[in-house]
Amino acid sequence: MLNVLYFARLRESLGRDTEKIELPPGVADVAGLTAWLRARGEAWERELAPGRSWRVAVNQDMARPESPVRDGDEVAFFPPVTGG
Repeated sequence: MLNVLYFARLRESLGRDTEKIELPPGVADVAGLTAWLRARGEAWERELAPGRSWRVAVNQDMARPESPVRDGDEVAFFPPVTGG
């Protein structure tokens, strides 16, 4: 089971801040999870599209598309943050 978190505009657009997901068969990395989420369509496809600006962390460490995801992981999706 993955604990998936959504922050800021993603939380607003997707209508949730967290969800538990059974690790889908064949999904082994961030890219695979993102593609699986995009396949839900509509807001998911729009917000997690390759051209959109967003980041992901696995177990609170910044992740790349090839970063592995495993049962029990926490995966967070969020827009980039700027400071000032």
